[in-house]
Amino acid sequence: MAFEEKRAWILGLVSVVAYALYLTVVLDSSVEGELARTPYVATLLWTVGGSILASIGLTVLTAVVSPEGANHKDQRDREIHRFGVHVGQGFLVLAVVAGLVLAMARCDPFWIANAIFLGVVLSAVLGAVAKIAAYRWGAQPW
Repeated sequence: MAFEEKRAWILGLVSVVAYALYLTVVLDSSVEGELARTPYVATLLWTVGGSILASIGLTVLTAVVSPEGANHKDQRDREIHRFGVHVGQGFLVLAVVAGLVLAMARCDPFWIANAIFLGVVLSAVLGAVAKIAAYRWGAQPW
């Protein structure tokens, strides 16, 4: 397995686990069933920071355990990375649009932040899935 494919697996899995933990904590601490009144900012910041640190740590650990290809990116790796980023950007755009629509509708900041966070997570997961699929079954030669 190429090192960049391992990185895609790490990013995808860390994103899913981090978001699941975030949802668990926020839903468990909801105030009398009203999600908009739930304290979420600290949990969101810890989740984002923790997922960044986990991704970096797991990537370094992977490079130490299996160093072959860790410092080498060929043309195929660059093309697959670009493909995955382009696929994932769709959800990032949707997240921004959803955040803008919610802000214009004067929704609670809880919903705006969570819509954007969900879009970022979906972008990371979809981009990682696209990269893994490209490594496994080949990238489209566009």
